[in-house]
Amino acid sequence: MSLPLRPAVAAGDFVAISGQVGVADGALVEGGISAEAKQGLANLVAVLEANGLTTADVVKTNVFLTSMDDFAAMNEQYAQVFTADFPARSAVAVHQLPIGACFEIEAWAYRGSK
Repeated sequence: MSLPLRPAVAAGDFVAISGQVGVADGALVEGGISAEAKQGLANLVAVLEANGLTTADVVKTNVFLTSMDDFAAMNEQYAQVFTADFPARSAVAVHQLPIGACFEIEAWAYRGSK
């Protein structure tokens, strides 16, 4: 199924990164929140790199979880990717995510100097 979206869209010096879930090889990874968050974050990094950006360019993230009980496990994975100059972040619980995911992350990155 083709989705009507782009992985990233430039808007001036900003780049909006579409939501990334823990998909690898066309399927949701197994292993629950830690595995999904690790893969979803890896997918985010891949989209950033494809646009000539790094995690250091990210200024804002939005994290969606199907259970706030997963916050600590998600945060452990997040801290492996965002290690300094953390972006602003929101984390919210949602009823449901695409393909049965329990984690999704979207981001805004800035191409200019911070």
